[in-house]
Amino acid sequence: MRDGMVETLHPTADSAAVEWRVAASRVPYEEALATMAARAAAIADGRASELVWLVEHPPLYTAGTGAKPEHLLEARFPVHSAGRGGQFTYHGPGQRIAYAMLDLKRRAPDVRRFVVTLEEWIIQTLASFGVEGGRRDERIGVWVRRPDKGADHEDKIAAIGIRVQRWVTLHGIAINVAPDLTHFSGIVPCGVADARYGVTSLADLGIDASMAEVDAALRRGFEALFGRTGG
Repeated sequence: MRDGMVETLHPTADSAAVEWRVAASRVPYEEALATMAARAAAIADGRASELVWLVEHPPLYTAGTGAKPEHLLEARFPVHSAGRGGQFTYHGPGQRIAYAMLDLKRRAPDVRRFVVTLEEWIIQTLASFGVEGGRRDERIGVWVRRPDKGADHEDKIAAIGIRVQRWVTLHGIAINVAPDLTHFSGIVPCGVADARYGVTSLADLGIDASMAEVDAALRRGFEALFGRTGG
């Protein structure tokens, strides 16, 4: 929520349902980039419906357009140029990534509103598991307070990184369900180096959630904010 209002981005009434697809196995990152680019172009041309694609990747780091070389502390895993906004982030097993290819012309041609709605999608999904996530104006992503680590300590539980081409969105969100959190140590995640801020996951918070349960919560939250899904 922002200013007391829940952001929604429902499409025009004549739009088809958003295809909802869950990858059956880990998807190589370069394959994901190629698939997204092809689908986004088809959506922009009116040849395909919108798509939300849920995936896991093998362990890797991605560099956004704002990534600083000094924030790659140790290249423990392959490093990929992502083409999205933002800095360095980690992707790997136990992290649910939702790539959202949506046509903002059918919704609202407002990138900031889209980002805020993605944040709300994550926050509502986390709330399904009793986790209170929040946005921070000075820090991208969704954060949880950790008084057990210090009075002002917060950990990041979900990342956001997007790209928009011809008003079609690419990339999306990543929620830490139960990844190996030590894998984040090779980078300065999203450029936040302050010791008061770390990285967490549902498992780290004591939440035993399966990926299928997270997927179901994501779908419910998506439909409330973005409209109906199919497939």
